[in-house]
Amino acid sequence: MIQWITQLFRTTQSKKETKDMKKFLIVGLGNIGAEYVNTRHNIGFKVLDFLAKKESLSFETVKLGTLAEYKFKGRTFLLLKPNTYMNLSGKAVKFWIDKENIPLENVLVITDDLNLSFGTIRIKPKGSDGGHNGLKNINLILNTQNYSRFRFGISDQFKKGQQVDYVLGEWTEEEKSKLPERLELASEIIKSFGTAGLENTMTSFNGK
Repeated sequence: MIQWITQLFRTTQSKKETKDMKKFLIVGLGNIGAEYVNTRHNIGFKVLDFLAKKESLSFETVKLGTLAEYKFKGRTFLLLKPNTYMNLSGKAVKFWIDKENIPLENVLVITDDLNLSFGTIRIKPKGSDGGHNGLKNINLILNTQNYSRFRFGISDQFKKGQQVDYVLGEWTEEEKSKLPERLELASEIIKSFGTAGLENTMTSFNGK
């Protein structure tokens, strides 16, 4: 009897672990508020908004952010936009990792990157914060740098001392015209991360 109960527990636990492995947390970094909607720093929000609109998903207000659930090829993608403001992003990421029991290897954080030319894609399995305050806080709260990040280039076309104004500034008209194609590509990256895996996604999309 005890052996049967033990086996049942192991089977149930194994099924739960398998289900958890098919669940992914996709975090788009940004700042809440109408004044930030179209700023470069909010590209993480913009990517998730694009995918949600394309797939007819709705974001719901939840603890520490807004969340949309996207099901694709047997996977569940939780699209999270933290409402903690950029510098405290880690709090929301940690809460939803714990709440949904998501393996760290199934977490993808989308962020802007000044060191990449506009629209350039760079997917990495880990790394330093690179001076990005959102990543800095996530690293601090998670106590690790070992989570995947999807960096979206916004270039560094600003004069000395004007970095803050630049990242919190809005896209140029030329950038706006090119964004839809880049956002479409970003949507494919998210789906690939959950279905093809990180390594294949890096091979397929880095540098595009």
